[in-house]
Amino acid sequence: MARGSKDKDARDSGGAGAGDRTPDALVRDIEAARDRLAVTIDQIVERTHPKNVAQRTLDRVKARFIDEDGSPRLENIAPVAGGIVGAAALIVVVRRLVGRN
Repeated sequence: MARGSKDKDARDSGGAGAGDRTPDALVRDIEAARDRLAVTIDQIVERTHPKNVAQRTLDRVKARFIDEDGSPRLENIAPVAGGIVGAAALIVVVRRLVGRN
């Protein structure tokens, strides 16, 4: 659909077009749009604030390793712990092999 015909349809149906609306109605619409925009901007600022991003990330990590009742989720903890132990063992072995020269 062409842009011009879409705008014409909006005016004809009482949509966003100016049409025959009064200046006071236009001012009210602009003020309402400004208020909606301010709320949207506040929501974006709230979502992107570093403290809030860090808290959401921490909550996701906790949810992965701890059940809602506070008990540990061993099915997720065991592989991570095993990986850490394996990496530490590898570092020790490599250091010993390198230190023999």
